[in-house]
Amino acid sequence: MLIRASLLSALLASAAFAQGDGAWLELFDGKSLAGWKQLNGTASYAVEDGAIVGTTSKGSPNSFLCTERFFGDFELEFEVKLLDDELNSGVQIRSWSWPEHDKGRVHGYQVEVATNGEAGFVYDEARRGWLTTDRDDPRARAAFVRGAWNRYRVVCVGSTIKTWINDVPVADLRDDWSATGFIGLQVHSVGGDPKWRVAWRKLRLREIGDGGGFASLFDGTSLAGWRVNEHPESVSVKDGAIVVRGERAHVFYDGPIARASFRNFELSALVRTQPGANSGLYFHTAFQDEGWPSKGYEVQVNNTQGDWRRTGGLYAVADVREAPAKDGQWFLMEVRVEGKHVVVKVDGKVTADYVEPDDVKRDPSLAGRLIARGTFALQAHDPESEVAFKALRVRLLPE
Repeated sequence: MLIRASLLSALLASAAFAQGDGAWLELFDGKSLAGWKQLNGTASYAVEDGAIVGTTSKGSPNSFLCTERFFGDFELEFEVKLLDDELNSGVQIRSWSWPEHDKGRVHGYQVEVATNGEAGFVYDEARRGWLTTDRDDPRARAAFVRGAWNRYRVVCVGSTIKTWINDVPVADLRDDWSATGFIGLQVHSVGGDPKWRVAWRKLRLREIGDGGGFASLFDGTSLAGWRVNEHPESVSVKDGAIVVRGERAHVFYDGPIARASFRNFELSALVRTQPGANSGLYFHTAFQDEGWPSKGYEVQVNNTQGDWRRTGGLYAVADVREAPAKDGQWFLMEVRVEGKHVVVKVDGKVTADYVEPDDVKRDPSLAGRLIARGTFALQAHDPESEVAFKALRVRLLPE
């Protein structure tokens, strides 16, 4: 019996929804706001009778109390009660706050909390608006009970998000803009100063599988989300990989993930070099029309070419002299950046472990080789070099 790939994926996802295999993590200890931080707005958050109570503030934009940790694939449970029916609220999942997005405004998926029949549906806060718009099922519209504690269950696996209120299924969404992020409790902006309140309790979460959280930077079929500079003909897609070969060119990630602005992250890619090939994978860089990228670090890709700097090193900063991989074979390259700490691995072996000094001084030719923010780029070095990259994935880490 043949099963279509899409159906098989759905069946596997359904199995994952039925069980979270991590231990339950209590997000709220019932006594304090430890592990949480407030972003945006001036609404107040306080612990009252074993619940987190948020209260509106005059003139404040939307306020969010957010977990310090990021979560990717998970099952989330909580209870919420609107102490004032007029208030609109929500719980952010897989959400972010980056300086490049409206000066740090919290954005991402929000599970609605409201008495107007929209509770449990998914809204994309400060980005695209409503993502689930099917309001036909009267059971879903009536699942949220006014004046009572309402039990929410939210399950995120890969690109699928499902919600339940009081055991009634509400939203079923497929969307791949955000694979990881924080949990946030919203107190919505209001007119005047009514001091409306919303309360949450029994917040707990368990990760599914290894916690997921990786987003794909490459669709395997096209350069959608990527931008090539001076010699576009040097970059192509073949057999599910981005292949760089030809006159010097760099292809920069320019897609929606994190608005192509990364600081702390885990990046992984499968890489294959042909004999005599030289290339590189840049991070914290920025698009430029031509030349070698002046901003960011380059992770060297070179197993046998004449340059003595080999695969897995940070070019001209923390170099590697012996190649950890072979030409003609796919190898796994991983890069982790957290603060000023950079770790590079090839096939699971650490090849570079570098901490950028606070007072680092660079040669003028490397003035931009600094920890900052930026995107990723793949290098076409010269006409004799052919390197393929595939399975490019990134997981964002808290800042």
